[in-house]
Amino acid sequence: MIEHHPSTSCSTEQAMALENSVFPSRPDSLSLPVGEKGEGEEVEVATEAHTGVFNVSEELGHVVTTETTPSPPVLAKVNRSFQSKLAEREANANQRRKKTPGTEKERGRFGWARTRRKRQRYVEKNGRCNVQHGNMRETYRYLTDIFTTLVDLNWRCSLFVFVMAYAVTWLFFGAIWYLIAYCRGDLDHLEDKTWTPCVNNVNGFISAFLFSIETETTIGYGHRVITDQCPVGTMLLLLQAILGSMVNAFMVGCMFVKISQPNKRAETLVFSKHAVISLRDDKLCLMFRVGDLRSSHIVGANMRAKLIKSKQTQEGEFIPLDQTDISVGFETGDDRLFLVSPLVISHEIDARSAFWDMSQAQLEKEDFEIVVILEGMVEATGMTCQARSSYLAEEVLWGHRFSPMMSLAEGFFDVDYGAFHHTFEVDTPSCSARELSLAAARLDAHLYWSISSRLDEEPTLANQAAKQSDSGSANSKAGEPTFIVGEMTDIQEQSGLGELNGSVATDQSESEA
Repeated sequence: MIEHHPSTSCSTEQAMALENSVFPSRPDSLSLPVGEKGEGEEVEVATEAHTGVFNVSEELGHVVTTETTPSPPVLAKVNRSFQSKLAEREANANQRRKKTPGTEKERGRFGWARTRRKRQRYVEKNGRCNVQHGNMRETYRYLTDIFTTLVDLNWRCSLFVFVMAYAVTWLFFGAIWYLIAYCRGDLDHLEDKTWTPCVNNVNGFISAFLFSIETETTIGYGHRVITDQCPVGTMLLLLQAILGSMVNAFMVGCMFVKISQPNKRAETLVFSKHAVISLRDDKLCLMFRVGDLRSSHIVGANMRAKLIKSKQTQEGEFIPLDQTDISVGFETGDDRLFLVSPLVISHEIDARSAFWDMSQAQLEKEDFEIVVILEGMVEATGMTCQARSSYLAEEVLWGHRFSPMMSLAEGFFDVDYGAFHHTFEVDTPSCSARELSLAAARLDAHLYWSISSRLDEEPTLANQAAKQSDSGSANSKAGEPTFIVGEMTDIQEQSGLGELNGSVATDQSESEA
């Protein structure tokens, strides 16, 4: 990049030539620093010869110039510094970006478009917990519960362990049978009819291996048989039979538990793609929908919800992924579901809710995750099943409501799962639940004070009645009749006599009586 430092020794023509050699040859944005460039951005450049706008676009591959009114002569601007020209072009480019519609993305330090970083999910939509444990030094604890460890393995590892468990035991005992035959000399007397071997027809390692398989699996073809002249073989036969039964029980039990795990049952328990916030009984509520696709029901279904959000305490301690309970009807028993048809789970946003101070504008800026958990017992197997899902802040729709999906058919209720994820907009205040509650309280207070103001008028009427009685007593001295505006007494109030503004009575003064 060429820097132009104005000098008094340079002539006007040289300055103009240098300026023309620098600025027309820069198709990139002059508002960016040297060596850094934003791709695909539209830039404006105003030349000194005339005030025009250059729209540089990599896609179009050409420059469009918009002519405006002529500027003052070039000679008056030659002495301007290069930094001031860059500042002017940067100001024009920033003004152009503000006028361009659809560019509402957050911009970085140099004006580049920067998208909001998507939050990393704590629990995936399919229920998988996105957590990996590392630097675990006490790995021996997994061996203390070897059964659960084998059950938790994936299918590839489980099948590998299953095959290797049998293959290793067969090879191990086959090698021992071959070693017994070799030590007793049975392999040296294969053609001797008078020799009694430990196991008949064992003439090598392969035959010993086959005899081990027949013994452990209790096949017993009858060609290879142990004789009574080998007490060591008898003890080994008993040991292999016992260990073989243990291996069968252990491995078959692992495979049975793994096959009958209720994890796949959770695949037919579905949650809505979005959660919604709208009014229900004049109160803001957070709602989501859950349903069961199978005709066999979940017994004792129970719903829970957690808010996952990092926070900092008053003492300065930072708690990452802090878990806060979201009430979905635990106090009233609404969290226990009869999940025969899809249900809408509702969380009332009250003073104890974590969303008490959250408005629609604040919801768009928040960074949190709502984890929903459905637990119950599978009716077919009696095993406990758990289904999980989560909602990020951008997956919570403000001012929406779920579409109805149940209709009454001839003799039964028809559920249309095509509308399971559908929502529609409804009129919902954009303020928080706290502000909505304060507005309702102010309305109640206005009604209360309007009634109280009417009741406060009674002392004023009593004062007027007293003044009229004084004027009546003064007029009574002149022998004139007196009209007294009486005050409503308790007896009149109970009997219904009199009105709010008092009653009028005609009387004569005691002096005349």
